[in-house]
This record gives sequence, structure tokens and C-alpha cells, in this order.
Amino acid sequence: MEIAKNIHYVGVNDRNKNLFEGLWPLPNGVSYNSYLIDDEKVCLIDTVEVDFFMQFLEHLHAVIGDRKIDYLVINHMEPDHSGSISLLKKYYPDVKIIGNKKTFNMLQGFYQISDDTIDVKEGDTLDLGKHTLQFFMTPMVHWPETMMTLDTTTNVLFSGDAFGCFGALNGGVIDRDINTDEFWLEMVRYYSNIVGKYGVPVQNALKKLSKVQVDYLCSTHGPVWHKYVDKVIGIYDKLSKYETEPGLVICYGTMYGNTERMAEIIARAASEAGVKNIVMYNVSKTHHSYILRDIFRYKGLIVGAPTYNAGLYHEMEVLLSEIANKDIKNHLLGWFGSHCWASKAVSKIEDWNNTRLKFEAVGEPVDMKQGLTATTKEQCEALGRAMAEALLK
Repeated sequence: MEIAKNIHYVGVNDRNKNLFEGLWPLPNGVSYNSYLIDDEKVCLIDTVEVDFFMQFLEHLHAVIGDRKIDYLVINHMEPDHSGSISLLKKYYPDVKIIGNKKTFNMLQGFYQISDDTIDVKEGDTLDLGKHTLQFFMTPMVHWPETMMTLDTTTNVLFSGDAFGCFGALNGGVIDRDINTDEFWLEMVRYYSNIVGKYGVPVQNALKKLSKVQVDYLCSTHGPVWHKYVDKVIGIYDKLSKYETEPGLVICYGTMYGNTERMAEIIARAASEAGVKNIVMYNVSKTHHSYILRDIFRYKGLIVGAPTYNAGLYHEMEVLLSEIANKDIKNHLLGWFGSHCWASKAVSKIEDWNNTRLKFEAVGEPVDMKQGLTATTKEQCEALGRAMAEALLK
């Protein structure tokens, strides 16, 4: 598929993998995007997961036939994009590999390749004939070696994993030709779980991009963005600044339903106090990637869980660790818990906030002993109202 003049999409779809990176669910699959510039010099931008190499090779032949590939640009060394390099070298032994110093350290480590390389630095250019490529270093978006490549002739930006999202491509590739509805929340889930820790590097990359014209965003996952370039960049800008909407995520762990009842009361009180965007998750049922997605979206967070083995319920401990690892900022936090004979959950959540999360505490924590009482119900309602007031003021 031709994206712009002489620029072709040669990627593949993976509809079989259940977990991306062994962690993140793929209910709609994922694409591994690669691009081929058919000019006086032929240039390939990134490769694909090695399992799809023969299909990938067919796509290359469909565009250039028996012509050789002169250059391979590696924007990102993660194996879902670099995995086919060793095989590619067997079919195109004279290809010159373009990257930066950190790229080549990884290229040697992963594939023991060190020859036929071209080291590029910030702002360097490469003439292909009618097309000229310019290179931008974007470290830690989301690996140390990541960079982006701009075709200054057509204003097409090959952005690596930046601006990507989960979801296979169902026929069409460019956003103008497909229904993009399913991709927006998957973009937020992708960002929050894959890139989310690196807000400052993303902001640094966006500052560089603000100085150039971008008509097409060619990520390594998801659609090619053309109609919605501004919207996509805006989403990354907002998420990397940790900007949120006035909504509420309520996450809870429960063994026998008592803690869940507390969560329901808190949610009802927050709703009655005026909060419209409320999502609730049982941390043992919903994969945490969806919970993290919505924590990135909404400013308010209330968490609750039972005491378990003289500590905090395991799945809540894991979720709090994941939140802390993402360095999420600018959130409001309330919490609650339950116990039978020894209270630990509430104090453990408070410890997490004091030492790692450091969110703004809202309301009074609620600690329920055994079962729900009228007093506990009132305390839950007060917590929900306090969060609503903090969100809406």
C-alpha cells in the first residue's frame, strides 16, 4: 500500500499473540509496521517480528521485485521491530544499517551484527534521490536508542513506537480509510503501559517535532495517522504532562464481597455529588493494563482491599507497585480497607502513598471490621463525597 509518493507500507498483522511483551492483553491483535521508500536508493524503515519474516519478504518483493535494498533505518531495536534483521541480511547482504551509537551496541548484542553500519546523529540527513531523510534522536521514548526519521520531501515521520497503539489493521492502513474508533482508547492503554513512565523524554521529543511539518505519522504499531495527526500528537502531549479529566477510578480487591460493597457505596456517593465519569474495577478480574489506562485519564483514584496474611491483598499490592513504577503525577487519592481480626490494609495503602505514590490525599480512610454497619456506610459515603468535592471544585 502506497502511503505517499514512493513510500509503501510493508508491515504485518499478528492476530495470534495473547499478551504483548508477555504482559498486555491483545484482544484485537497488534500490527508490526514497516515502511519501504522506493527511490533511486531503496530504504527500508524498521523490520517486523521474526515469525512473520516470509510474509514480510513477500511484501518487499511486491514493491521492488528483485532490486536490492540499499539502506535499513532502525528507529527502535526492540525485537518486534528488529527481529527480522538477521534474515534480512541473508537476502540483502549489502544493505547498510543506519542507526546511532546506542543502536549498534544493541545490534551487536542481539544479533552479533557490527558491519555495514552508518552512525547518524541529531539532524543528520540521507539523500535517497527524490527523498531526503533527516534523523532526530528521541532517547527513552521508550528505549535509550530510539530515534525518529523524517522524510523532508513528503513530510512523513517514521516515529518508532511513539504514537503507536494496540490493535491489528483490518484491511486499511491510513486513518482516512478506516474507522478509528477502536484505536483511541487502545492508544491510551498503549501509552500508559508501554511509554507512560517517560513523560519528560516524550515532552522533549514533542518539542523537536514542533519545529517540523508532519503530514503523516508512521508508527510501528497501529494505523498510519494523516487525518488525525494533530489529535494523536495532542493525546501524547496531554498524557506526557500527566494532564487528566475530572473523573474517578475506583479499584478494589475483595474475597467475599464485603469490600466490594464498600466500593459500591463510595461510587454511588461520588455520583450523587456530581461526578459523571466513574469507572470501577475488581483488581483480581480486570487486567491491570486497563486500570492503568484509566488512571492516566482520570484525576481521582480511590483504592481499597482486605487485609491478607497480615499485609495488603496481593493484587492491590501489585497494582500500587505498577502505579508507582509509572511515575504518575497530579492525582487525588482516597482509600479504604477491611479486616476480620487484625487491620493492616488501610495502613499499608497509606504507606504506599507516603513513600512511593505521593498523591494528594482526599477524605478520611475507611477501615471496616468484618461486615458493613451503618457507621461504615456513612464513612464510605463521606469518602465518596470528599473525592467528588475535590474533583469538581
